[in-house]
Amino acid sequence: MIRPINAMTVDVEDYFQVQALSPAIPRATWDSIPCRVEANVERILAQFDAAGIRATFFTLGWIAERHGAMVRRIVAAGHELASHGYDHVRADRFTEAQFRADVGRTRRLLEDVGGAAVAGYRAPTFSIGRTNQWAFDALEAEGYRYSSSVYPVRHDLYGTPDAPRFPYRPGSGALWEIPMTTVRLFGRNLPAAGGGYFRLLPYRLFRLGLARRNHTESASGIFYFHPWEVDPGQPRVHGVGALARFRHYINLARTAPRLDRLLRDFAWDRMDRAFADVLAQAPAE
Repeated sequence: MIRPINAMTVDVEDYFQVQALSPAIPRATWDSIPCRVEANVERILAQFDAAGIRATFFTLGWIAERHGAMVRRIVAAGHELASHGYDHVRADRFTEAQFRADVGRTRRLLEDVGGAAVAGYRAPTFSIGRTNQWAFDALEAEGYRYSSSVYPVRHDLYGTPDAPRFPYRPGSGALWEIPMTTVRLFGRNLPAAGGGYFRLLPYRLFRLGLARRNHTESASGIFYFHPWEVDPGQPRVHGVGALARFRHYINLARTAPRLDRLLRDFAWDRMDRAFADVLAQAPAE
């Protein structure tokens, strides 16, 4: 039996740009904080190279401006470069015009820095939902071929639980939304795409969820994580709530070794190749 190929993805941002920590770290202070993202991305690139896999790096424009050589190393290693917006502002905090300017600016910046075409976008904090469906038209107008911004789960910070679980066209054009991976159990969508859940849940339970997606549903899944999640030595930020601290810091030391297991247990590739058959489909007449 041929194993479905899953998409391995990295949301490239530094620890001080995370939504959960934003109450304690004003945007205006970012340039005064030492960046840790480059060293963390280098670890990830080495880990992927050792496993022989390629991934998609959804990268902030703010990061690309300051770490151009790192972005070029990502591209040179055969990974897909994609957009995570300019500076991690949630998509639902923009007007339509502001959002279009942000994603257009970021795509052009990434292409200039990385020297590679950018086809994909992921909204910070999965912030495309019922109230801003116009975002999909804006993405298509700015030259994107796909989005991976919808998480069909119920969560206090994001989620559209009644959204489709499999790739779909959210509008009449050619753009695809490739939603984050869930498994259907007891009448609910349960998360199976990584992030904090990967650090919190037992590895065996997470593995069962992705295996169910691949074998029971015969479908490719998506896994995502952040460079700061392989960095247990990062500074501890004070002035945020207990829940935010728990979500951000829980089991950071487990991410890299668990990722090694995940890379061995499943087949992985870039978003644009794992979902090549989807992206090749022509729009309906």
